[in-house]
Amino acid sequence: MKFIRGTLGPLFLILGCPPFAILMWYTNTALQGSLHLLWQIILNEGFFHTVYTIWRPVFFGSSTAWILIFSFIIFEFLLTKLVKGKTFYGPVTPKGNIPIYKANGFTVFLITVFCFCFGSFYLQLFSATIIYDNFGAIVGALNCFSLVLCAFLYIKGRFAPSSTDSGTSGNVIFDYYWGTELYPSLFGINLKMFINCRLGMMSWGLILLSYAAKQHVLFGLTNAMVVAVALQFIYITKFFIWETGYLGSLDIMHDRAGFYICWGCLVWVPCIYTSPTMYLVMHPHSLPYWFAGGIFIAGAGSILINYLADRQRQRVRTTAGNCKVWGRSPRIVMASYYTETGEQKQNILLSSGWWGVSRHFHYLPEIAAAFFWSVPALFTHFAPYFYVCFLSVLLIDRAFRDDKRCAKKYGAYWQTYCQLVPYKIIPYVF
Repeated sequence: MKFIRGTLGPLFLILGCPPFAILMWYTNTALQGSLHLLWQIILNEGFFHTVYTIWRPVFFGSSTAWILIFSFIIFEFLLTKLVKGKTFYGPVTPKGNIPIYKANGFTVFLITVFCFCFGSFYLQLFSATIIYDNFGAIVGALNCFSLVLCAFLYIKGRFAPSSTDSGTSGNVIFDYYWGTELYPSLFGINLKMFINCRLGMMSWGLILLSYAAKQHVLFGLTNAMVVAVALQFIYITKFFIWETGYLGSLDIMHDRAGFYICWGCLVWVPCIYTSPTMYLVMHPHSLPYWFAGGIFIAGAGSILINYLADRQRQRVRTTAGNCKVWGRSPRIVMASYYTETGEQKQNILLSSGWWGVSRHFHYLPEIAAAFFWSVPALFTHFAPYFYVCFLSVLLIDRAFRDDKRCAKKYGAYWQTYCQLVPYKIIPYVF
């Protein structure tokens, strides 16, 4: 099992994810989202020849793609530096370090979306469809850029780490995949936060706008597209409102800056997370208004519950339990733990409210939200539902990893917490 998770699994993902992302783009844009047609091509021409034929024209991107990518990176870098925001201190790291962030994500998001819309629709400096029109080349360029970036981060973590939260496992494959630094920084920017939040999540919204614009140009804008894009924009907006909470999540606190996080945010998020909406571009069907409205309400409700659950836990921890949870005093476990430097710390484990339902309850509404913004694609093809299936597997695996980490970190306190909240995600089931 150690060999699988430490070497074979990472190697499979490093080699397999880049061509998969390209195939997903090609399937949604050239094959009407039909994985069956893709499978037929693979059977007729062979897997490697199919990948080569599809990937070769966009492997290194294009001049337009590289200009778009670096313009976006520079723009987001300047906004991150120049836009004011409160100083936010992240959780203490295993080595006893405290990461420092500037909490300006929501403002930067609004400026980014405004500038894209203003530059495209009002000033007409570029077509709003520019991302969709060049997306294959963008994915190709992003893949090349990300693989090189991950190599740079691997070397930096080994020889010039930004903090003591760094090191190697002795396995080059795993270290490239997982990363060698927890919080690498460059030019005064926390690279993991910048790549994750300012590039990956920020680009998600712009890509959606470009998809919607492309459908509007080709067929007219359908209510299916409107519902899907609106729900995702609510989710992304929630993310940036909640950004300081996210900076205390497993992604940021414990996952190092390697292929898993950095390539994932730069390639997987733009291509796979947006794939249900990419599919809709070439499927301009309209939904009955009652159905569209029901999907929107259910999706928005799921996002709201996800936000309320996260906010509830943050409020309890911020107030040290001196608050109300669903009208009552919160039921908490004060868990002590030691950092790797031997310093004793305490953390609050909330076991009431949403967090009394299951230990990772917030994953349920997150998966539900992804399902609801995929449903407008209807059920002709499986491709629009790959993302929600992937997300389910990702979050279930994360729940196991988080439980294992917490059991090691908190010891008997975690056992007490698990007795109070016996279910991982789904109450009475799992």
